[in-house]
Amino acid sequence: MEFAIVDIETTGGAASTCGITEIAILIHDGEKVIEEFESLINPEQDIPTYITGLTGIDNSMVSDAPTFEELSDKLWDLLHGRVFVAHSVNFDYGFVRACFNAIGREFKVDKLCTVRLARKIIPGLSSYSLGRICETQKIPILARHRAMGDARATAILFDQMLKKDSQTVFQALKKNSGEAFLPPNFPITKYRKIPEACGVYYMMNEKGNVVYVGKAINIKERFKNHFSGQLLPSLKQKLKEEVVDLKWEITGTEFLALLLEALEIKRIWPKYNNALKLPKTMWGLFHYEDNSGFSRFQIAKVTKHLRPLESFFSSDEAHAFLKEAIDNFDLCPRLCGIRKAACKPGDYNSCQGECFSQSKPNDYNLRVAELVARIKESQKEILLTIPGKSEEEYAACVFDRGILSKYGFYSDASLSETEILGKLEPVPSVPETFYILKQFIPTFKPEQIKVLDSVL
Repeated sequence: MEFAIVDIETTGGAASTCGITEIAILIHDGEKVIEEFESLINPEQDIPTYITGLTGIDNSMVSDAPTFEELSDKLWDLLHGRVFVAHSVNFDYGFVRACFNAIGREFKVDKLCTVRLARKIIPGLSSYSLGRICETQKIPILARHRAMGDARATAILFDQMLKKDSQTVFQALKKNSGEAFLPPNFPITKYRKIPEACGVYYMMNEKGNVVYVGKAINIKERFKNHFSGQLLPSLKQKLKEEVVDLKWEITGTEFLALLLEALEIKRIWPKYNNALKLPKTMWGLFHYEDNSGFSRFQIAKVTKHLRPLESFFSSDEAHAFLKEAIDNFDLCPRLCGIRKAACKPGDYNSCQGECFSQSKPNDYNLRVAELVARIKESQKEILLTIPGKSEEEYAACVFDRGILSKYGFYSDASLSETEILGKLEPVPSVPETFYILKQFIPTFKPEQIKVLDSVL
C-alpha cells in the first residue's frame, strides 16, 4: 500500500469558488518517501492580498504556471490508487476533487487525516495544528505555508505515527473507507482483492493455519458478513481476533462449491468449523440368506469391515426406505427385520405368508432379487458435467454410490468420456456429498448426466 501525502495552497477557503495556487505530493511506500512532486498552479483567478501575505504567492508567480487541467494527467498518476494523506485532509481532498470534477474526471480515493491520527497516537496536546505538533515532535518545517514545506513536515509526522502505531493508522483507514468491520490485522489491500465470485474460501491465522473454511456465491460479500452481521457473535469475535489472511478457490457453481467445502473441512478440520467436522454414523441395509434359504434384510450401523447394499445417514432414513421397498416388492416385514413376530394373515398386504407357512423361498427370493438389482442399478457410477469457472470451461464430477469420488476441470468440449475421466482427480470419500448431490440432482438436465458402465 502506498500513500500520497499532499499539501496545497489556495486562493481561499471554499473549494466551490476558489482555486489551487500550489501543490506538493510526496509518495510514501509504507517505509519511506520514494517520490516528490511540486508545482505552482495558475488558479485562473486573482489571489487576494491577504492570501499573498500568508503564503507569499502572488499573481505574478502563477501567471505563467500550468493550470490544474494541464497538470491533471500527472496529478492523476500520482494520486489515483494511493491513500490521500493530509493535515486536515478534507480541505486538501475537497479542492483536488473539485478541480478534477471541473474537468470531467471523477476523483475518489481513500483518505487519512494526520490531525485525527495525531489525536489518538499523540494524545494530550493543547493544539493539533501542524506547527504545534511538529514543535512537540521536533519536526522541522522549512517553509511554513508553502506546499512542499508543509508536505514534508506532514510526511515526517505521518512516518513517525505509522511506525509508532500502525494498527491505529490502518484502523482509521478501514473506518474512513467503510471497511471498519475487518479484523484488526487483516490487510485492506487483501480485502479489495477478494473476488465477487462463487467458490470456497479459507480463513487463516498468523501462523498460516486454516481456522475456517466456507463456501459462497459471492466470496467477498460472504467474508464481509462474517464480521459485520449480528449472527453468531461469539464466532465472529473469535475469527476477528485470529484471521489475518484469506485464500480462495473459484468453482464457478454453488454445487461444486458445496462439494469442495465438504471435502476441505474433512481434510483440514479447521477449529471453527463444527457442522461438518464431527464423524457421521452411517447406517446400512445388509442382505443375507438364512438357514431356511430365505433372502433377508437387516438394518445396522456400517463398519469398516462390512459393506452394505445401500447406505443411509440415519436409522430412520434406512427404515423408511425399507418400508417403501416392502410395499413395492411384496416383501415380508419379518424377513426384512421390520417386525419381530411372524405376520398373521391380513396383517400386511405385502406378506404372502413366507414367515408363517411352509412355503418355499424360490418365489420370495425372486422378488428380493428384483429389489437388489434395482438398488445396484441405481448405484452405477455417474459422470456429471456442469459449467466451470468461465464460459470456456467445464467441470466434471464422478459419483460412486452417490458420493463424490473424482472431480476436475477441462476446456475442450470435444473430449471423449474416457479423456474427460482421465483429467479428473480422485478425492476421499465424504458421505455428506451424497446429500449435496441429492439436493441438486433435480436441477440438472438429462444430457448433463452420464451413467458409467462400471457397476459397484
